[in-house]
Amino acid sequence: MNIKKHTKIVATISDRKCEPEFIRELHEAGMNVVRINTAHQMPEDTERVIKNIREVSDKIAILVDTKGPEIRTKNVENPIEVKAGDKVIVKGGEGESKDNVLFLDYAGVANDVPAGSSLLIDDGELELKVESVSEEGLVTVVCNDGAIKNRKSVNVPGVTITLPAITAKDRKFIEWSAENDIDFIAHSFVRNAADVLAVQEILDSKNSKAKIIAKIENHDGVQNIDEILDHAYGVMVARGDLGIEVPAAKIPGIQRDLVSTCVSRKKPVIIATQMLHTMIQNPRPTRAEVSDVANAIYQNTDAIMLSGETAYGDYPVEAVKVMTSIAQEVEAARDHKNNNLAVTLTPYQVPAFLAEAAVKAADQDELEVKAIVTDSMTGRTARYLAAFRCNKPVLAKCHTPNVMRELALSYGVYADVIKGRKNKDKLVKSVLKGMVEEGTLVKEDNVVYVGGSFGVGAGTTFMEIGSVDQLTSKNKKDQDAE
Repeated sequence: MNIKKHTKIVATISDRKCEPEFIRELHEAGMNVVRINTAHQMPEDTERVIKNIREVSDKIAILVDTKGPEIRTKNVENPIEVKAGDKVIVKGGEGESKDNVLFLDYAGVANDVPAGSSLLIDDGELELKVESVSEEGLVTVVCNDGAIKNRKSVNVPGVTITLPAITAKDRKFIEWSAENDIDFIAHSFVRNAADVLAVQEILDSKNSKAKIIAKIENHDGVQNIDEILDHAYGVMVARGDLGIEVPAAKIPGIQRDLVSTCVSRKKPVIIATQMLHTMIQNPRPTRAEVSDVANAIYQNTDAIMLSGETAYGDYPVEAVKVMTSIAQEVEAARDHKNNNLAVTLTPYQVPAFLAEAAVKAADQDELEVKAIVTDSMTGRTARYLAAFRCNKPVLAKCHTPNVMRELALSYGVYADVIKGRKNKDKLVKSVLKGMVEEGTLVKEDNVVYVGGSFGVGAGTTFMEIGSVDQLTSKNKKDQDAE
């Protein structure tokens, strides 16, 4: 088990560059999860990517990122050149976009967007201010010179748009993901709990174990984060569209609050978008980018993500190595004993109380603990241990490969599948013995073991501290006495 860092790295891979050797290099450099961006490919393009990932390692989790509900310009045959002060009529429905008339692919735009709103086109490159709403559509004034091109994104900051939660392409990809045992569905532009439940309904219809990551990239998603977390497995803070939907100066504070909320709720959180953007074309990041990555880790994120840097950039492996080195530096420098994480503990939630106690014990220098060890049927106890951000690794032995890969998104958790017998009376011994045989631990290592007394899947009920030799000998003696 190669423990390089606690913060997990998500790297985007496209079908254009997905050879097994390339994936292996990224994995060895520190990549834990592969992201597949469905906005730029179809299911048939993705099959080769999946095959190659699984050829490299069964521990690499796969995250499929849906396109999500969005508005785009349509039927623009030739770019429409506009200047500040020009009037443009914006409509939904069918028609040719020309002569200062712009059609969008959302028919109800005039019903949802009030006067005074702004339409930001092409990631905010061009702004149209809505002067009034007429029978023709939205009467807008151009705020800056530019060109309106076909199929460009349109954002309406501060306005709730009644788009369907799932597009036809999203549905196709979600169903395909369910049939191909994908680990995570990252759904774009999640606004509320209903959007998450719409994805879950499709997964349930296919009996899929895939977990939903809610991408927070608009004002509604930020405001409704608590109800979203009631149903989502975790969150991705997608700062690209979020930075268009809300003032850029608010993004750092929103990021900090979302990370804090996810940690409190014991849910994995990913920070994404342009983290090492200059490394798409340059071998080294800017100092500002290094600070951005470091800040996300100081804020206690579970994972950090690379997009174009690894999907089509010139220095993909170097980008992962840079992230790994930043994570190592920050994690070594951070004061874990005074982290003051506000993790929510509810009555009768025994695993969460034991997880907090285990992390506190492991962080005591006097005990010289090498790692926290747990066996897990669902991954819940391992996620709870991750939420308290221990400075020692959490070694999780899982009963299924799916749970092992799900934990690839959790801070400090290094998961594997239990091999051999799973008898509850000998589980502690077999788990620890297996780790010694693998070379992960030696008999003299002190560990904190968190497990259950009532069989596999019956919940976490106890914590023990001792050397591997003591814990395995103890269990043997107890069993002999019986």
